[in-house]
Amino acid sequence: MNEILAFLLENRIVYLATVDGNIPKVRPFGFVMEFEGKLYFSTSNQKSVYKQLKANPNFEVSIISKTGDWLRLQGKAVFNTTRKTRQAALDAVPAFSKMYSIDDAIFELFYIEDGVATFNDTKGSSRTVTL
Repeated sequence: MNEILAFLLENRIVYLATVDGNIPKVRPFGFVMEFEGKLYFSTSNQKSVYKQLKANPNFEVSIISKTGDWLRLQGKAVFNTTRKTRQAALDAVPAFSKMYSIDDAIFELFYIEDGVATFNDTKGSSRTVTL
């Protein structure tokens, strides 16, 4: 997981894909953290992405580096929003405190379960890593 997290943190903006019914939906996400051995993302329970992940937890993220190498990561979203996970997120990204608080009812965190990452490079090589 360290290699996956390092790639995500180095390149920051990931594109997270869900489905709404049978329509694909993709949007940028800027937050990722490791907490208790799991890879976490965050959202608001007021957003459509939250509702989509609750209806169908399968998702995929894609991210590209400045050199053109890219990563595709897929798995299932497991929501684990507690005071402990919220505090970890606020500690990881202090700017979050401008949007959320530890007791904020809309602040949600989820980790990836059964994650599979595929690293790809500009030469056409790829390799797969499981979380």
